[in-house]
Amino acid sequence: MAALGQARFVGGCVRDAVLGRPVSDIDIATPVAPDRVMERLAAAGIRVIPTGLAHGTVTAVLGKAHFEITTLRRDITCFGRHAEVAFTDDWRADAARRDFTFNALSCTADGVLYDPFDGLADLAAGRVRFIGSAFERIREDVLRILRFFRFYARYGTPPADGEALEACGTLAPLLPGLSGERVRAELFRLLDHERCAEIWALMTECGVIGALLPVATGIFRLDALVRLERDHGTGTGRAVIRLAALLAGAGRAEIEAVTARLRLSRREREHLLALAAPDFALGPGDDPAFQRRALLRLGDPELFRDRMLLAAAGDESAPEMLAAAFAVLDQAADRRFPLTGTDLLACGISAGPELGRVLAELRDWWADCGFLPDRAACLSEVARRTALSS
Repeated sequence: MAALGQARFVGGCVRDAVLGRPVSDIDIATPVAPDRVMERLAAAGIRVIPTGLAHGTVTAVLGKAHFEITTLRRDITCFGRHAEVAFTDDWRADAARRDFTFNALSCTADGVLYDPFDGLADLAAGRVRFIGSAFERIREDVLRILRFFRFYARYGTPPADGEALEACGTLAPLLPGLSGERVRAELFRLLDHERCAEIWALMTECGVIGALLPVATGIFRLDALVRLERDHGTGTGRAVIRLAALLAGAGRAEIEAVTARLRLSRREREHLLALAAPDFALGPGDDPAFQRRALLRLGDPELFRDRMLLAAAGDESAPEMLAAAFAVLDQAADRRFPLTGTDLLACGISAGPELGRVLAELRDWWADCGFLPDRAACLSEVARRTALSS
């Protein structure tokens, strides 16, 4: 960091390094003005991208690694997220602009740690605490309400900070003004966490969920789903199915409204609707033959698995049946129905509705046989059926 003069690592990378957790994004702060930062990086042979010069941020690129470098700032006028700032050399003034005490930590390259707001003590105690007034920090950017609960899920231990909860509840009516993309990003990161049901309940109690997604109330089903996912090792990245659990009992129009509010991608929208507003019932207690046919009808092993998990989360007697349901998935793994409509035409089946009917019946027969018959066996079955109908 010699090219930057006095510089420090700041924020999340310092916080996670202190905890011994993996560090992903590395942010750097410096009192050097952004134009001078770019000059010095270029002189050192480092590629630099002017990602946010108006706010003092450039990105240094070394191989595949990217490092955001931001000039120290102080607020002149604050009107939400888009504050008017001025560059400064005051490290404390820059740190005071951050949200939580442990996000104000900074560290030099030789390991000297700076902690202007007792963030280390809060981190050690599992306290998620706003810098200064929680009310003021949230009025600066109402997204900090959602960030508080997400950080509490990852770093906090009960009870949550009282002032923070009061501020979040009082200012929750401001949440509808946030863009769907920002809300989705925060809520999905929370839903991917193993404590999501506990935190969602706390957000509901504070009035945060009522202000954002009032139909997302299925907390007990969410809790059961998270436990099932843990027991069956379904992995991370489960935000859509967990949102579906919260929407248990909501109508299709209400679910459509949620997809629009969160600006979900087309794939996310379709997956959520297929889970929360399914077009036919399916559960782990169903007959295996029905499950195999349903898997073919869905045409998506992930959707089949999620439908099974979601149904089991809403039925106390179903979890023990999931192993048998997942065996159906194992049977179908890497297997595709070996015939097409063209094959049936070559066998003398007439084009049109008759072709569709025969193809559907053959697919059901193939599923009933455990997805085992190969192409030759399927063609023999076509011949047998054709002979019987002659």
